[in-house]
Amino acid sequence: QVQLTESGGGLVQPGGSLRLSCETSGTILSIFKMEWHRQAPGKERELVARIFGSGVEDYAESVKGRFTISRDNTKNTLYLQMNSLKPEDTAVYYCYALRAGIVSWGQGTQVTVSS
Repeated sequence: QVQLTESGGGLVQPGGSLRLSCETSGTILSIFKMEWHRQAPGKERELVARIFGSGVEDYAESVKGRFTISRDNTKNTLYLQMNSLKPEDTAVYYCYALRAGIVSWGQGTQVTVSS
């Protein structure tokens, strides 16, 4: 199982930006797929963005054009750059990894968008 540690959450005003990080315990190159999910109060967890080892990216419609997922193989870290943030982006954001058929989740980081 991969150990995942998220960071970078916080309070930001509408229209602002944040960059989330997810550090992995091992080499990120061995991970087939990594994702960012989020869960708002009273709602189900939803997929925000994902990136495959091939580099292919995919985004939820609600964040397309505003969020960018990326990975730094030298730092074994996954990122989520979030721009033009909206109050509805408020949620706990979780990092997910799939390696050798085993799923791993991070502990989550809170993102609050409010004036």
